[in-house]
Amino acid sequence: MNQYIGNLIIRIVLGVTFFAHGLAKFQSGIDNVAGWFTSIGLPGGLAYGVATVELVGGILLIIGLGVRYVGLLFALILAAAIVKVNGAAGLLGDGKNPGYELDLALLSMGAYLFVVKAEGYVDRFLKEKVMKTK
Repeated sequence: MNQYIGNLIIRIVLGVTFFAHGLAKFQSGIDNVAGWFTSIGLPGGLAYGVATVELVGGILLIIGLGVRYVGLLFALILAAAIVKVNGAAGLLGDGKNPGYELDLALLSMGAYLFVVKAEGYVDRFLKEKVMKTK
């Protein structure tokens, strides 16, 4: 029960955080985000995929569907962000640019959901349905 509550807290916090980031990318103009991706050496089209994964993945975590795999996707996105965006500034930043401490914390949360094979409400509901039909 305690692990379920812990997983729930992580799911909701991570889901809301990523949903908000994905929504912000679309609201601020996804073309602007694509231009920024290009300016740091990434394909501009990747911005559309990242924003969509953040938005949809956030919703999926909140409702509890595909929790384990969404956690893995988020961990991979954050690993890339650390390497490509904030890594050079160091853990706590360099005075001009932010560090990657928040990205590392969120990466850890996503990795945790994957490693412990966390399930959400919908995951568990579907699993029980499948087990009843066997």
